[in-house]
Amino acid sequence: MARWKCASVVWGALSWFSFAHAADTPWEHMSAPSDDKLQAIGGYANGCIAGAQRLPLKGEGYQVLRPQHHRYYGHASTIALVEKLAKQAQQQLGVQILVGDMSLAQGGRFSSGHSSHQTGLDVDIWLRLASKPLSVNQLAVPTPYSVVNVPAYQLRSDKWQSQHFELIKMAASEPQVARIFVHPVIKQQLCAEESATGGERLWLRKVRPWWGHNYHFHVRLTCPKGDFLCHNQAPPPKGDGCGAELASWKPKPKIESPPKVVTAKPKKRKPPTLPAMCRALLSRVAH
Repeated sequence: MARWKCASVVWGALSWFSFAHAADTPWEHMSAPSDDKLQAIGGYANGCIAGAQRLPLKGEGYQVLRPQHHRYYGHASTIALVEKLAKQAQQQLGVQILVGDMSLAQGGRFSSGHSSHQTGLDVDIWLRLASKPLSVNQLAVPTPYSVVNVPAYQLRSDKWQSQHFELIKMAASEPQVARIFVHPVIKQQLCAEESATGGERLWLRKVRPWWGHNYHFHVRLTCPKGDFLCHNQAPPPKGDGCGAELASWKPKPKIESPPKVVTAKPKKRKPPTLPAMCRALLSRVAH
């Protein structure tokens, strides 16, 4: 990791080093999409993608972060959404978005970072909004921009911007978006701002609280029409999720209790069985 932070590291060496050392799962050995018909396969946390498309590393209103990880592939619908959202952000909000992890060339599991992002239908958008393009080194080793004081469970008002609200609402208002994951404090802020405007609140149902999403928001798309091997997640609960459900995420005061006596080691869970078509994609690499 230290060599990545060195300003003298050239892009070619950085890209090669990262790819060679990050390839800890079979999926990370696949350097290009399959030539099959485009199709998301399986579930978000247990699947793959055939015929994926590559998001260009930069375009109108966006740049891709950590390109050395090669996680900039996705379903055509995901690529289209990113490009549409980036244009809107630039034209309407005056900012550029920074695209984090999408999927690998043929989807599947990462060696680190996520258990989802496997079907080309997930994308992380950082909450660091850029006013000008970042340099190669800044993109390769980006600085996280947390808008939440996590220990205090409070929004950082010096970091939160009106553009954050508008950008997340833009994404949630897209029909093909199934969910958007944010830190519970961010969801709380979104609920408060929408209440203040008296606007339509249906989009808030899609915004789901989840730990770890304090410096980016995670957009998840529904299975595209015709992708019959793709498994959608169950719809979010009814309502905007701004009441008791959201309040339940607030950490409770810790009460000291006697240490637990461990009598046996917990059994390791077996990984779920991959869909047959995903196993077929892996078998091509093995042979």
